[in-house]
Amino acid sequence: MKNLTKTLLLPAALLALASCQRDDLPVANSITLHFNNTFKNTAIVLGDAASSTATENTSAEGQVHHFSELKYVISNIRLIKADGSEVPYHVSDLDKGAAVIDHSKPQTLDYVLRDIPVGEYSQLKFGLGVKQELNTLDEARFPEFYVAAGANDTEMMWEWGTGYRFTKIEGFYDADHKELSIHTGSTIAGEEGAYTQGVDAYRDISLDLPANAVVGQNAPRITVNADFDKLLSGKINTITLSSGTGMDDNATPSIHTADQMVKFVDNLGGNGSSDVTGMFSVDKVEN
Repeated sequence: MKNLTKTLLLPAALLALASCQRDDLPVANSITLHFNNTFKNTAIVLGDAASSTATENTSAEGQVHHFSELKYVISNIRLIKADGSEVPYHVSDLDKGAAVIDHSKPQTLDYVLRDIPVGEYSQLKFGLGVKQELNTLDEARFPEFYVAAGANDTEMMWEWGTGYRFTKIEGFYDADHKELSIHTGSTIAGEEGAYTQGVDAYRDISLDLPANAVVGQNAPRITVNADFDKLLSGKINTITLSSGTGMDDNATPSIHTADQMVKFVDNLGGNGSSDVTGMFSVDKVEN
């Protein structure tokens, strides 16, 4: 009888242990997106016109340039599971699902996605900029993002329009350190009170992961490279900077037209058809 009791108790104990282990398994965890801004394979160091430490880059057309300021907006983040199903991350909430990546502030280079369902993820999608239906300066609806984008040292808002800047790049080019100032963002057309969408500068980025990000007991870290060599030497356009006042001049926002701006947009974010990665790639996944 004693042996029978032991025999009955053993399966019960194993069942209780298995149940306890299942209860310990998380249903969600976080994923960190780490943005690594480079010129080709070299990390970018910012600097003023006379800086001896700023990272210099040479374009395909032989123009030497470096940056003093580098910022861009990511939003509309989606994670694609290995089975093809999509997990959106606060895609309609700029406060919870968008960020200004500011190269001068290291804390902004790590963006944490919280409460991601357990599973294996093989692809990352996100927007460079803000999609049209959310691209209004709505302080009441998205107060946190409004502050982050509009802070004095951020200035990711158009002074003349109702939407956000998607990228803001300041710097210098050529031996005489001429001003380089590239601002991108969607434009408006028409008369005041009856504006319509002009150029749509939002770009959707799709990146395959080199290894599945496994969300479970551990919280993966995905390193996303942003290669700003593509600004002038992109897959779509090879651009030569010029500081004149003609229709083809492009080095600063006061002179470059919307058509000239789109060339930078397509280089940084792709054209949405033949190129859906732009300057971005995934370097590694750490589970």
